[in-house]
Amino acid sequence: MSTQLLAVGEGMRVFLNFSLSLEDGSEVDTNFGGEPVNFVIGDGSLLPGFESLLFGMAAGERNLYTVTPDEAFGHPNEDNLQQVGTEQFDDDLELQVGLVLGFADASGGEVPGMIIDFDDDLVTVDFNHPLAGRNIIFDVQIHRVEPAELH
Repeated sequence: MSTQLLAVGEGMRVFLNFSLSLEDGSEVDTNFGGEPVNFVIGDGSLLPGFESLLFGMAAGERNLYTVTPDEAFGHPNEDNLQQVGTEQFDDDLELQVGLVLGFADASGGEVPGMIIDFDDDLVTVDFNHPLAGRNIIFDVQIHRVEPAELH
């Protein structure tokens, strides 16, 4: 009986370790050193630009990719810079540039925004993804690939 390694593709469950880093080497996220995560290709767990890089990989393979903003977290959008009156913030909150806060969105969910400027009257909040405009170094190691219906 021959055993054929299954490759990552549609309808497959993938078990992997990964890291996301910036070009300067600073690590943004990783699960190396821990248990592999698993997900089904196409279930939305991974951005399409990252997921497409996995296609054709098999158990035991490890690759390093540079993912551009177009395929990763997009480009900064000026429309995502909003000015909010200082009266919208709690009096006991110490405003500072770089502070990330949760804001309510139109659907009642929460969206993160980073304070990039403020004065006595207005606070400028950046709602762009913190990694927008950045190339991301994607290090991925595939541990197992199996048909999704096994789970």
